[in-house]
Amino acid sequence: MDLALLRSLVAVADAGAITEAANRLGLTQPALTRRIQHLEQEFDAQLLSRSRNGATLTELGDVVAREARVLIDRYENLKSEVASHRGGDGGTVRIGGGATAVSFMLPDAIAGFQRDYPRVHFQVKEASSSDIAGDVADGRLELGLVTQPVRTTGLDIEPLMDDRIVLIAAADNPLPAAVAVQQLDGRNFVGFEGGSAIRQIVDTSLREAGVEINVVMELRSIPAIVRMVATTGSLAFVSSLGVHTQSLVRQVTVRGINITRRLGLATRKGYALSPTAALFAERLLKLNDNLS
Repeated sequence: MDLALLRSLVAVADAGAITEAANRLGLTQPALTRRIQHLEQEFDAQLLSRSRNGATLTELGDVVAREARVLIDRYENLKSEVASHRGGDGGTVRIGGGATAVSFMLPDAIAGFQRDYPRVHFQVKEASSSDIAGDVADGRLELGLVTQPVRTTGLDIEPLMDDRIVLIAAADNPLPAAVAVQQLDGRNFVGFEGGSAIRQIVDTSLREAGVEINVVMELRSIPAIVRMVATTGSLAFVSSLGVHTQSLVRQVTVRGINITRRLGLATRKGYALSPTAALFAERLLKLNDNLS
């Protein structure tokens, strides 16, 4: 249906005459008459009753005009909504990440973004890096914070930051402020859950250093690991992002080993992001430039 035809009928209904309606629309009278005729052909019904005193809607014309106003309003609202999304003023950002990213990276980024664009909503999923990558590749998420490398195909990944993995101990642990990596051999550790990207990086780094640790517990989140380290006396390797504000534990320098992981922002290859998600992705990359 051509909205211009519906607008023409509404204009005639409001003006009560074709000549006045044509002037309001910036059309000639014959042009407006042709529009009304096309609309009547579309519905195969007479919509206007013409007389020397003007033009009035027929009963069917009144029905069409009433629904036309609804359609025109909906269309105008849709245009406003799309414009809002394009400018970042509205819309929903579907993003996911691991526990560290969701707990320590996204909150400040989202809060800052929503201060500028208060109508934007976020749907945030916390899961393993591989699960998040799969959700992005399948279109369930638009953005994913993942640990590289990622085995999932069909993704474009923009480097986001290099995250240092550091050793933590309870604040009252007698361990020195700095130790050689060999001093960790055989010690009890609280580890991230098996199979997680960060756990694989830690295990590989220690194995290459010839060190074997005793993982006595596996947990998913940094806050849970910090609490266990503080109360059980075990050690842990965690992201440096999660220990800056912790008073229950302290960071221990480990000589002879340097563990880092590269975090990336994953998007679905060949698919354009929604305007709002694209704007947030740009903001997220800029915010983390100084952390890389």
